[in-house]
Formats: sequence, structure tokens, C-alpha cells
Amino acid sequence: MATDTTHNKSSATKRIWEVFIILSVLTIVEVILGIIKPEFLVETDFAITSLLNWIFIILTIFKAYYITWAFMHMEHESAGLRRTVVWTGVFLICYLVAILLIEGDYIQDVYSNGYISWDF
Repeated sequence: MATDTTHNKSSATKRIWEVFIILSVLTIVEVILGIIKPEFLVETDFAITSLLNWIFIILTIFKAYYITWAFMHMEHESAGLRRTVVWTGVFLICYLVAILLIEGDYIQDVYSNGYISWDF
């Protein structure tokens, strides 16, 4: 019995370090891209915004998904519960990002075109 507890503790510690390393690597990639800002990613527009912004959005959604998966122990739950919890958050985040991009593009158009009265 003591061997099983040690094994579980060892695998739990290993899992914590695995999650820590994956999230750290993703965060380091985001920080490096934010500092360097490669010109080909900043100047290339795709669906209203630059590719660099899309990379940040996708990495952030992936990190949120992975945090939910690892720290809420969704990997051990039934498929229905996993989909309900995780996909609801993913769809909500995607919807909010779309609204922010659409409204932000409108506001930038208003500022850049130099309208005297702003209608927003």
C-alpha cells in the first residue's frame, strides 16, 4: 500500500512539473514575440488584425484550455462534462475576441479617418 502512495505522489509531482514546463514555454514564447515583434508578423494582416495578435490570441486560448484541463482535472472526467466545461469557455472567449476585434476596428477607423463627431 505504501508503494502505491509513493507512486501516486511521484506521478502527481511529475504531472505538476510537466504542466509547469508546458505553460512556462508558452509564456516565454509569448514574451519573446512581444519583445521582438517580428516585422513579417506585425505587418501581415489576417482577418482585421496582424498575425502577431492572432498568435497571442491562439496561445492564450490554448493556455486557458490547458489550465482547465490540468488544474480542474478534466482529463479524468467523462467526455460530456469535459465538453460542457471546456468548450463553453472556449466558445465564449472566441466570441469576446471577435466582438473586441470588430469594435476595435471600427473605433480605429473613426480615429484614423479624422471624423469630427464620433458615433460610438
